[in-house]
Amino acid sequence: MVVPGANARLSAELVQAHEARIAAAAVVLLQLEVPLDAVLAAARIARDGGATVILDPAPARRLPASLLECVDFLTPNESELQVLTGRAVGTDQAEHAARSLADGRPLRVIVKMGEAGALLVEANAHAFWPALPVEAVDATGAGDAFNAALAVALAEGRPLPEAGRLAAAAGALCVTRAGAQPSMPTRQEVETALRA
Repeated sequence: MVVPGANARLSAELVQAHEARIAAAAVVLLQLEVPLDAVLAAARIARDGGATVILDPAPARRLPASLLECVDFLTPNESELQVLTGRAVGTDQAEHAARSLADGRPLRVIVKMGEAGALLVEANAHAFWPALPVEAVDATGAGDAFNAALAVALAEGRPLPEAGRLAAAAGALCVTRAGAQPSMPTRQEVETALRA
């Protein structure tokens, strides 16, 4: 459940007032808890500035082509992928559904699949990043941890396979603690878990 509060007041005009800051970013991470016109404005500014644009399509809704054309990485979970494509999606159908979203665009789709891990679907390839085996306590914030780690790794210039493993590890560690903010793992915790 989302209680938008101040998020609902974000406008495209306010985003455009900060155009220089957005355009200078290496990576811009967006989600749908703010009005869609603000998301689209930020995505366009980021794309025009040369930033990598990551969109977490949550809460899920159908997305206009004009937004998808500005996005480099779309990171739905399986239920969000179902809303985005309008079709039932299970583990076996995830790759096909993700590929249908790209529709000839250079869009890369990363499907967050909970305890199974994450599936990357690109134009002519796919990869899978398994989740770390953990004892889940609370899944709140796992997608946020995944996306944050992915954004940081890409901003640092890490190769995509390494960024994906880091993101999958961050998402897995997040579910081992309760709460949205207290469950976020530190960078050291993620890197230590990957070395184990």
